[in-house]
Order: sequence, then structure tokens, then C-alpha cells
Amino acid sequence: MQSHHDVTNTVDLTDATEVCGAVCDILNRRFADAPLDVVRNAFDTFARLYGGTLPGYVGCDTWYHDAQHSLDATLAYTRLIDGCEISEPQASLGAERAAVGVLIALFHDAGYIRRQDDTIHRNGAEFTLNHVRRSGEFLADYLPTVGLGHWADRARQIVHFTGYEVALDQIKVDDPLDERLGHFLGTVDLLAQMADTEYLEKCWHHLYHEFEICGLAGDAQPGRPAPAYSSPNDLMRKTPAFNQSIWDERLNGHFGRCYRYFDAHFGGSNQYVEAVEQNIQRLQGLLDDDKIGSLQAHRPEVIAAPALQSAA
Repeated sequence: MQSHHDVTNTVDLTDATEVCGAVCDILNRRFADAPLDVVRNAFDTFARLYGGTLPGYVGCDTWYHDAQHSLDATLAYTRLIDGCEISEPQASLGAERAAVGVLIALFHDAGYIRRQDDTIHRNGAEFTLNHVRRSGEFLADYLPTVGLGHWADRARQIVHFTGYEVALDQIKVDDPLDERLGHFLGTVDLLAQMADTEYLEKCWHHLYHEFEICGLAGDAQPGRPAPAYSSPNDLMRKTPAFNQSIWDERLNGHFGRCYRYFDAHFGGSNQYVEAVEQNIQRLQGLLDDDKIGSLQAHRPEVIAAPALQSAA
């Protein structure tokens, strides 16, 4: 398994053009009227936003929530839509709603990207506690530019299924199909992270660093919440319990086990769930053998603005 590839080891998650092609192939196969031009425009905008060439933005400078994660989640999202359409064709999302869902997935972490006129914040991780709202604002500004302005208010709500700024039962989505988009979004945001072949190393090196900056880890900061983690070691030791709570409360709970639709897409297997299970088993083995510190030896590459610009 190559570190920057998806769970099937066939798609390079550092290449927005390659991920766009995989996404469009699925949408085109499933929806005869899929608005592929809109999807391609979104991927081009994403590449410029994260690469720091979109006017008004400095590009991605966070380590854990980098371009690879968003591209990974978007590919997983499209596969989940595909599996749902196969399993329940009588309750089809329809081409436009499916495409809007893909766009929301693509920009669900856009709130981490700093604006060029921001002279207060020094790193996007400072927005950890309110990045979902900011992502909704980005989507509300972007969607009208591709003829989807009538989705702006709904997109602001749907993106909150990825976070904790608004309680899941307080998100204002009236149409059951739009709620399904939200459940898919919350599911792939979690599974894409936890299925990553370098998930444990990324938590140790990158997630902890982001948590330090926003005040969730390390020393207490004035005006910030009480830190939840005292060290990378502490973060990793608490990860199995956190993982179980995610399954209980979100994946199997509020999101209604919608990850099951991956089975239909993959023809019977669930490669995301299997990859997550392997990562958690590996973590538990390191904890049992008191070798969790070995994660420090490998620092995963970050696919943020410098890496994207050098590859352009």
C-alpha cells in the first residue's frame, strides 16, 4: 500500500486531477445527467485554494487536515453515493444533489484556509473550533458561482455533520435526502481519516500539533478550552476509546450505519471499515507492547500549499 493512495491502492490522493477523474467516472456511470463540468470546476478551485493560488487565500498550512484528507473524503463520499444508488435505486439522490454532496465533501475543511487579509491568525489550525462554520461560509460564497446558489443555505447546514459546533440533532435540514447527504458526509470524514495507512503517525505528529495550536492539547491557553491531551503519547492512548465512541455515537448511531453502502460499491467488501479495523488493531498492539513511542520515528509527508505548488 502506497502512503498517498486510497484504500484500493489505485488512486493518488495527492493529485486533484486524478481524484476528479475517479469521482467523475463514478458519477457519470450512475447519473446520465451528472453535471460533470461543475464538479471539474470545483476540483480546479480546490487545487488553487489549497495550493495558495486562489486570489484572497494563502493556501493550506495545516498538517493533519491537508489536501490529501479532503480528496480522500471526497472519493469515499462518491463511492458511498454509488453504493447507495445501487442498493436503493428507488430513493435516488438525483444527479444535482449527488454533485452538490461531492462539492460539500471537497470543501468541508475549507474553513481551515486563512485569507490573505487575515493579520491575526498565523496558522489555519487556530480555526479548529470554528472551521466548520467557516467552511459553510466558503460554500455559500462558492456555490452561486457555479449556478448552485439555491443550495447555499442547505450546504451551510449539511457541512455541520462533520463537526461539533452544532449538535447533530440541531442541524436544520428538512429534506430526508439532504439529511442523507449529511450522514454520508459525517461518515466519510471519519472513515477517510481512520482508514489512512498512516493514520497513527499522522495523529502523533500532525493532529497533536494542530490541537496544540488551538488549545486542545499541551499547556492551557487563556480563553481556550481545557486541554484534552497532555502529549502525543496521551493522545494515542486515548484514541481507542475515542474511536469506540465515534462508532457508537456517530457511525452506528446518528449516521445509521450508512457506511454499509460501501459493500455494494466494492461488490461485497467494505475496504474502508477493514482498513480502520487494521489501524485500531495495530494501535492496540503498540499500546499493549508499550511501543507507542515508535510512531515518532516516521513523520508523514504533508500535502499542503508548498507540496501542491512544487508538484504543479
